[in-house]
Amino acid sequence: MTPGAEGEVPSPRRRGLITLQNSPLARKIITFNLLGLILLVGGMLWFTPSRDNLVYQRAAALVAEAELIADVVEARLPTGVPVNLAAGDGLDATETFARLDLRGGTEALLFDTQGSLVAQAISEGGASVAGLERGEDGTLLTNALNRLWDMAAGLLAPSAIPPAGADRIADARALGLRALEEGTVVETRSDNAGHTVFAVAAPVLQDGRAVGAVAVRSAAGEIDRLVRREREQMLRMFIVGVLVSIGLSLMLASTIANPLSDLAAAAELGRDRNARAMSPGRIRIPDLTGRPDEIGRLSAALRGMVAALYDRIEANEQFAADVAHEIKNPLASLRSAVGTLRLASREDQRQKLLEIIEHDVRRLDRLVSDISNASRLDSELVKEEEKPFDLLRLITTLNEHLGEEARAKGIEFIADLPAQPIIVHGLENRLAQVFVNLITNAISFCEEGDAIRIWARKRENRVLVVVEDTGPGIPENALTKIFQRFYSERPPEHFGNNSGLGLAISKQIVEAHGGVIWAENIRPTDADPASEPLGARFVVGLPV
Repeated sequence: MTPGAEGEVPSPRRRGLITLQNSPLARKIITFNLLGLILLVGGMLWFTPSRDNLVYQRAAALVAEAELIADVVEARLPTGVPVNLAAGDGLDATETFARLDLRGGTEALLFDTQGSLVAQAISEGGASVAGLERGEDGTLLTNALNRLWDMAAGLLAPSAIPPAGADRIADARALGLRALEEGTVVETRSDNAGHTVFAVAAPVLQDGRAVGAVAVRSAAGEIDRLVRREREQMLRMFIVGVLVSIGLSLMLASTIANPLSDLAAAAELGRDRNARAMSPGRIRIPDLTGRPDEIGRLSAALRGMVAALYDRIEANEQFAADVAHEIKNPLASLRSAVGTLRLASREDQRQKLLEIIEHDVRRLDRLVSDISNASRLDSELVKEEEKPFDLLRLITTLNEHLGEEARAKGIEFIADLPAQPIIVHGLENRLAQVFVNLITNAISFCEEGDAIRIWARKRENRVLVVVEDTGPGIPENALTKIFQRFYSERPPEHFGNNSGLGLAISKQIVEAHGGVIWAENIRPTDADPASEPLGARFVVGLPV
């Protein structure tokens, strides 16, 4: 079939990602992917252990620094001589602290046992050390995200760190007095700007007796800057992840939303009232069967469904045309008989015309009844529930009734059925209708002295039921037509006694059960195929 032929489905049109801006499915895919990423990064930022690790490491480093300074002071104290740090007796504390090289904004203070400030040293920055340079500042976007995070964290979980006092010297003095009694102590505070400040106090010992305390205080916000820098790196990765997620989501959505949109557009075209004006030919479902996924399956299913619907529509149209044609024949005969009846003067002519009228009325009644049954058959086959039943018992019951009819006509009726039951799934009354049609057809074609044989055999996963007769057989040119609606091949004396729907209905019922039915002539073995048949054979195959 050429690309433009009727029923041919064109390839789906190529569309870019920009068309997904109007796709709810694409927006959902992107939203759900971003939600997962946001929850992951937000959870890492909220429950991050890095801040705790940094706090611990910085506090441990500050403890080591405070104890080291205390050891330096202790090393310069004389042994065995009482020392008064405030009076400078035995130690020049100011000169010792002046030599301390503190970095990073650290402040060191020395107190005596009374809490008096003896010496103080403050970091002046100093030269940078290779390998310890700070990284570059964040970008405008990450800085904005950082501020938003700080605001949200401040609202959802206010800091539990106690604020520092207004006088840092007083705070250090209080911590130093604690160290005289408890040993090295660590304290975490926050300044007025909310920055974290660490303070450590370590006792200065002489001969095992505390003679003073060294308090070391970190620069305000030192840990906050480290955490912020780490968060900066995470936010950068988050931005990259967002961009990658959106790009991949758009690619995924383009392989889902665009084909679904094409399929929906084709289906909607068939739904619209003006579909005929828009597309005079068949509705064309995009061919996506090459995709090894659910969309490919959906495309194949829709294409098959549309093809089945068009076949059903065409069958209904053909059925309606056949019905009109079949009804016109008896109606024309009736019209002619009624018109002639008015002109007939002899009683025998009038009686003959009345017999013709009565025959045509019976023919119309039979035809309308058969047409009604045929038109309801599809819906009934779908609605009725299939059940398992014994096929041989059904055939035996039919043989008992129809066999009497055949024998009354002088026809020998033979049944050859297995002893074991054969269970099939289906509609028992509908399959009974099939075998009634086949047997009554055989009886109608047979004459006195002929024979009818019905037999059944099970073959693996199928059962064959055969109805044979020794009648005149089937004309060769009719073998392919006898299952068509309204086709009837009967002697002239039987004209009008059949609607020609029986075998068509039987074929429809058998195929609805997943079976097959065919007809053939019975001929002698090795005989000329053109020789006169010995009878007719109808075979029904059903799954078991």
